[in-house]
Amino acid sequence: MTGIPIQARAQSSALNPANTPVVMSRKQAAKLLVVQQKPEYPAVARVNYLQGNVQLELTVNPAGKVARAHVLHGNPVLAESALKATRQWVYQPFETPSGTTGFITTVELRFTLDNWNFESADQRENGQDILTPERAERDFMRQVKPPKVVRAGAVAHEADVVHMRLLVNEQGEVDDMEISPMSKGQFDAAREALRSWTFQPAHWGTLPVASYLNVDVPLSTPPLSRTASTPTIVDRVQP
Repeated sequence: MTGIPIQARAQSSALNPANTPVVMSRKQAAKLLVVQQKPEYPAVARVNYLQGNVQLELTVNPAGKVARAHVLHGNPVLAESALKATRQWVYQPFETPSGTTGFITTVELRFTLDNWNFESADQRENGQDILTPERAERDFMRQVKPPKVVRAGAVAHEADVVHMRLLVNEQGEVDDMEISPMSKGQFDAAREALRSWTFQPAHWGTLPVASYLNVDVPLSTPPLSRTASTPTIVDRVQP
């Protein structure tokens, strides 16, 4: 995922009504980190030799808890594990002259297998068939059956369509989303519309796995009311 996540902008007023949340450097935020849950290495990632970095944007509330974790870049299987871990992180509350405030920062988690031999220049010149992380990723993705929309909610008085990239987890829930820059009203309408959608997760063989899915979401005016019977969006706001 690339670009500026709408999540941060959409929740700014909730974190600090008087001011925009502080954008903090990774190094500065690391000094405030007091509880750091390590991510589990997913079994499906291990058997497929998946490795790499996952970059996330974290929005931390004034109490020091992660209110939102958003994937900026990374393999979806590894990203799902990174999301679960970072949502448990706790930071020391950030004090300013005007009081405690929330902040936004980025983190990068590295997933590396033990005893991994990377391809060397000599091996490439000798034509040896070496399994690189890039090749492992390509081989895995070729075996994955992508997720799909099972049911999309009906939209009355359609006014607009927004393109979204979703991270659909193993349970078929939307665990993270990325959309083009837009107003908070449009974001809320798109999020609300997705609550009436249901998804089938991606599969590696018979095993469900997390994967990205690109969708076009029609918006209605006014936004659709929440469909409580099919809550496909996972609310991850910590108390």
